[in-house]
Amino acid sequence: MIFSKHTAVEAREDGSYAASIQEGWDVVGNANGGYLLAMAARAMADAAGRPHPVALNAHYLSPGRPGAVTINPELIKAGRRFSTVRANMRSDSKELVTLLGSFGDVGALEGPMRIDAEPPELPGPEDCVRIESDPAGFPPAMMGRIDLRLHPEDAGFAIGKPTGQPLFRGWFRLLDEEPIDAFALLLAVDAFPPTVFNANLPISWAPTLELTTHIRGIPEPGWLRCRFSTRFISGGLMEEDGDIWDASGRLVAQSRQLALTPKA
Repeated sequence: MIFSKHTAVEAREDGSYAASIQEGWDVVGNANGGYLLAMAARAMADAAGRPHPVALNAHYLSPGRPGAVTINPELIKAGRRFSTVRANMRSDSKELVTLLGSFGDVGALEGPMRIDAEPPELPGPEDCVRIESDPAGFPPAMMGRIDLRLHPEDAGFAIGKPTGQPLFRGWFRLLDEEPIDAFALLLAVDAFPPTVFNANLPISWAPTLELTTHIRGIPEPGWLRCRFSTRFISGGLMEEDGDIWDASGRLVAQSRQLALTPKA
């Protein structure tokens, strides 16, 4: 249960929450944005008295480094089904992330259903390419904390053969059969390589400016089937859209982020 342990938060008497960015969740020394999002969301959900993030928006202000952080949630509105919470995450005197989200019980949501999309077609996990961390820094350290496997057609970027299409498809799960909850979905939406790595652009850190995630369901046990794609790269910025499906073929999360394109 290393992910749960490494994103744990502790409530303080003043209403803030103490947490710690752990080693090994970084990309070239900077903590992964989804990892930070999951940690902050745990504090926000607790402050709201709600079990799950439903919609969460984060703006990343400074890189996160290993060490103590403080999360300051503020309950904006407590509704019948959803509560709205604003928060920031700070390290010493530096603000790392500012967030706004809606929290509720995803499992209790009901209504009509129409899905005009399907999970990505993938070979089995055993026939996909596992991305493992390298001490040299690429692939990054956080790949040693998760099990991420790319569609073979999308994995050539790692040996200098990008497809030319800003697209990644693959499988995701936590290590040691740790269950994936709503907070782990926040990690999953930011765990894959940036799509620009397959767009014949430089392979380097692509810092996230803003990330929005919608949690649509709690996954069934098993692998997550994931797809991330980009349509617009301009002005030094790129958007990346993600959809995540559980082992039963049900949509469980969506995301969109705005990031800087890597520099040569």
